Amino acid sequence: MVHQHFMLVHNFTVAENIVLGTEPKKGISIDMKTAVENVRKLSEKYGFAIDPHAVIEDISVGQQQKVEILKALYRGADILILDEPTAVLTPQEIEELGKIIHNLKKEGKSVILITHKLKEVMSMSDRVTIIRRGKVTGTVKTKETNIDELAELMVGRKVNLVVDKKEASIKGDVLTIEDLCANDHRGIEAVKGLSLTVRGGEILGIAGVDGNGQSEFLEVLTGLRKPTKGKVLLNGKDIYGKSPREIIDSGVGHIPEDRHKRGLILKYSLFENSILGIHRNKPFSKGIVMDYKAIKEHCDKLIKEFDVRTPNNEVFASALSGGNQQKLIAAREISKDPELLIAAQPTRGLDVGAIEYIHGRLVDERDKGKAVLLVSLELDEVLSLSDRIAVMYDGNVVAVLDREDANEQKLGVLMAGGSLSDVKEGAGSDEQ
Repeated sequence: MVHQHFMLVHNFTVAENIVLGTEPKKGISIDMKTAVENVRKLSEKYGFAIDPHAVIEDISVGQQQKVEILKALYRGADILILDEPTAVLTPQEIEELGKIIHNLKKEGKSVILITHKLKEVMSMSDRVTIIRRGKVTGTVKTKETNIDELAELMVGRKVNLVVDKKEASIKGDVLTIEDLCANDHRGIEAVKGLSLTVRGGEILGIAGVDGNGQSEFLEVLTGLRKPTKGKVLLNGKDIYGKSPREIIDSGVGHIPEDRHKRGLILKYSLFENSILGIHRNKPFSKGIVMDYKAIKEHCDKLIKEFDVRTPNNEVFASALSGGNQQKLIAAREISKDPELLIAAQPTRGLDVGAIEYIHGRLVDERDKGKAVLLVSLELDEVLSLSDRIAVMYDGNVVAVLDREDANEQKLGVLMAGGSLSDVKEGAGSDEQ
């Protein structure tokens, strides 16, 4: 099995990782020369261009995935299970993975692809089994179905997969960031002189391969991580280095990337979760006493308006499905009427029905004139929702594109560290 989060030893070489636990021996010592040769032959057999001597931490995520696949093949696997294999890949790496799967099939291997990305299901599979709420709802041949039919099988109703939005009515700058720097938990610089503006009435999408400083950047914006340098202004007001409380009060809403860790208290009721961050505000608080009647009325209003499926407002947040948990978080943050709404991986782990709903609410906020900062690893999501797209690589924004100038090919090159001039040259040569 190739896990979504790779199981590799980062300071080992490619060859050392592949043969780990099954190392060839020369007497009582490990025969690394034979190990390297075996790995080289296996790589050539399956068309993997990979250096057996390369250290894992020095190679790309796409190359690391190849190492995981080679690990399984080295052990004689005939069935490979790939769990969300494209979650952290660029479009170019996804295309290459498709070729790898095709070659594995030609070698007689069976591949089980676990994914929620319907486009990749259509391009990489021969048959599709759909699971909803732990039960199989159907198995179809890929060539006899389409994305709309698969979405309906997943949700149980027709789903509009196209994001409908009118032309943006852009207002002034709401968020202004200049030369922002911040360290990660190890003290190593993760955000490196980032500058960016987000305007009212637009969705600015941030695209990038996971691990390029997006999480640290968001933590700085929401007061969860202290920056080391730079300027952050919200409608001209300085919020650089402010606490989460001060930033919320300044007009920032935050749909966090980890709804369990940062979005909800799972052992709290829905009505308690519905006022997190605003529990001291009127009408929910009267001095040091909470007004539970007002809180429950507020929660019931959100449940109705955002279609949160629950028997009542007193159940624990842990009892809700992922989609309904995300709806509750979105309801709470949008109800604060923020000037800036930060949506980080807002549809991670959701079915297409919940995705459709969350997308609609983000567009609604944009149409109200709010500034929306969308950070997502899903390129389709970024391209569907954004009015402008900023690409993050190695802790900085390397390019900002208007939506009409962006496509998967351009974004993929930028996400891998290429330059905008390189992309333009490549695009030009394609058109000749």
